[in-house]
Amino acid sequence: MRPREVFLSHASADKALARRVIRALEAQRIDVWFAPYRLVGSQRWHDEIGRALQRCDWFVLLLSKNSVRSRWVKNEVLFALNEPTLADRIVPVLTEDCEWRRLSWTLGSIQRVDFRPGLQEGLADLLRVWKIDASETPRKRKRRKRDR
Repeated sequence: MRPREVFLSHASADKALARRVIRALEAQRIDVWFAPYRLVGSQRWHDEIGRALQRCDWFVLLLSKNSVRSRWVKNEVLFALNEPTLADRIVPVLTEDCEWRRLSWTLGSIQRVDFRPGLQEGLADLLRVWKIDASETPRKRKRRKRDR
């Protein structure tokens, strides 16, 4: 099922990688909630994150050495694991070898997308979660449907 909006959980130290993931998802017309883009001055950021977690229909977690040490990532993961609307809609993305069990031992029961072999391969695997072919842009897909 194609997501309406993806919550991207990441450590702030992994912001550069997170932005690359966002660009790839947005190229496929997938909306992404990403704190640095969505939070503005005077907002209570913990409330905004909470609203986004409740609203988004998919949860993508960038697993890294930084994220497993992040208290906020852990809070987001615990929320997602306990949110019935996110059941079977959590996608752990392994970006490097790390002790991901520190976030939750239950992540072991969820198939991970592996970015370690390469970013492009990993992004293609992430898009396949939603049955999206990374080699096709949304425009190409529309054109093909019209041609049939």
